[in-house]
Amino acid sequence: MKLPNMLDAKKRDKNKEVINYKYENVKIDKTLVGKKYFVRTYGCQMNEHDGERIKGILSNQGLIETEEMKEADLIILNTCAIRENAHDKVFGFMGLIKKMKEDRPDLLVGICGCMAQEESVVDVIMSKYKYVDFVFGTHNIDNMINVINERVKSNKQNIEVYSINGNVCEDMPVRRDSKYTAWVDIIYGCDKFCTYCIVPYTRGTQRSRKREDIISEVEKLKEEGYKEVTLLGQNVNAYGKDLYSDYTLANLLRDVSKTNIDRIRFVTSHPWDFTEDMINAISECDNVMPYVHLPIQSGSNRILKLMGRRYTKEEYLTLYNKIREKVKGVSITTDIIVGFPSESEEDFEETLDIVNTCKFDGAYTFIFSPREGTPASKLEDNTPISVKEERLQRLNKLVNQYSNLSNKNEVGKIHKCLVLGLSEKDDSKYMGYTENMKLVNIESEEDIIGKIVDVEIETAKSFSLDGVYKK
Repeated sequence: MKLPNMLDAKKRDKNKEVINYKYENVKIDKTLVGKKYFVRTYGCQMNEHDGERIKGILSNQGLIETEEMKEADLIILNTCAIRENAHDKVFGFMGLIKKMKEDRPDLLVGICGCMAQEESVVDVIMSKYKYVDFVFGTHNIDNMINVINERVKSNKQNIEVYSINGNVCEDMPVRRDSKYTAWVDIIYGCDKFCTYCIVPYTRGTQRSRKREDIISEVEKLKEEGYKEVTLLGQNVNAYGKDLYSDYTLANLLRDVSKTNIDRIRFVTSHPWDFTEDMINAISECDNVMPYVHLPIQSGSNRILKLMGRRYTKEEYLTLYNKIREKVKGVSITTDIIVGFPSESEEDFEETLDIVNTCKFDGAYTFIFSPREGTPASKLEDNTPISVKEERLQRLNKLVNQYSNLSNKNEVGKIHKCLVLGLSEKDDSKYMGYTENMKLVNIESEEDIIGKIVDVEIETAKSFSLDGVYKK
């Protein structure tokens, strides 16, 4: 039994060397071979890719994935801790699992991911959710089989969560959710410690994968027929800082570009680490897509300082304008938090001003959610929730206005779209994404799934485009 500790998770030992090691295959208890498993993932792209690894490890042990939870012999919830509603969703879902567990005592239930790294969450699991069989964190996915085996052997709840800087494990089995697009981790953890964010506590210190391992993975994906890779990191722009003296994300983008894979994307960027050389790399490399997700979080310098973001709105705008000027056809999206402690109406109006100035192609907007153990959770917050909700509505109305305007500017243009499947809303159409990451529903008499095709945009909505395949 190993329980998480938020104080330990906050520590950073710059003298401690990050260990790179290969995944070690461990046999799962023979009673589970051939059984069915169900994995539900919440949260960001990093979590999604972790979910693919969990599935890969289980499938590699002879278990069979099922999309029907009621059929499963093993259920794993891969969780997110970024906001309170993420917690609520998981604990709400646990009610369904409890009933299944009562009907089928042999059902194994596990929780992992960022919620598992929180002391308070594990305390709740141990006291109120004793039917959860095992818990593991973000640092020991590769050891998941041993965690499960120990639970089967002991017949007791097994919790193995490490609050450490973290290491890098290569060659974990992966069961990817797509045949055409793939996540590729390039850096784990974060050392920014924005005052509202729990990620540095749940994901550990910044630690980059070796460039040769990343390039090798992309080359293999290209050989397997993948069309697009997305380079992932909690702060992807910090790639290489911990590992090299003169090799950055800009260098990596150029090297990955040389693999000649059709499309390359990257998320998520912190404005502080976004260099001129990165902008040049995006502009110069044809297969690096013209899409940048660049969170601003607030348009008020006072709030940005309280958030610990380490830039001003003026510095953000300078960077924003450089990207717009240098990267042809670029789409820029952002994140914005509403109702940060002590946010005044004037502060919020400054955020609206930034949106009016930047006219973002899209934005993910949220009401501030205090995360236990972070500095912002201790700040006095006197703004009523009704005011925060009203501000969010005003912000979303403005964001949607500019998203719609951006999409209307695409009408009449021909875009190259990577087609991923049938449209969710109309299965007589296909769906895909433009180079600048706009969702398109496509009319075509031919099966174009998995192909990059020319599509003429005919109509625009706030969140999607409609187009026709052009042979």
